Amino acid sequence: MKRGFTALELIIAIGFVGGAVVFFFLQKATIDAYARDDHNKTAINAIYYALEDVYRFTFGYYPEVLTEDSLRGADPRFLVDQNGNFVSGVGSNLHYEPENCADGKCSSYVLRATLEKETDFVRRSRH
Repeated sequence: MKRGFTALELIIAIGFVGGAVVFFFLQKATIDAYARDDHNKTAINAIYYALEDVYRFTFGYYPEVLTEDSLRGADPRFLVDQNGNFVSGVGSNLHYEPENCADGKCSSYVLRATLEKETDFVRRSRH
């Protein structure tokens, strides 16, 4: 009597392992997308508090354009999305939309994060 696996048993085992690998990578992609969404929501909140508690408190208005200099109260790593695009830059998932601006001074704004697994995350100015 010979010992070993039949061809059918090997095909079933390979199929099972292959299915497990595919399932793993699909779940990993989903988890990674949620992690990117969380980063973008955290970035929007960091920018929001830097604008509200530092910039507006100091100057009395909001900037028309965001720069690292205008957001000194924010951690610079939150001014870029997961792809390395600066807020409101081409292809960025983070958007600053100033409103009611005159001479570079704005009275309000909308911050928006384009998310992969949820609807857009939006924060509006307090004032």
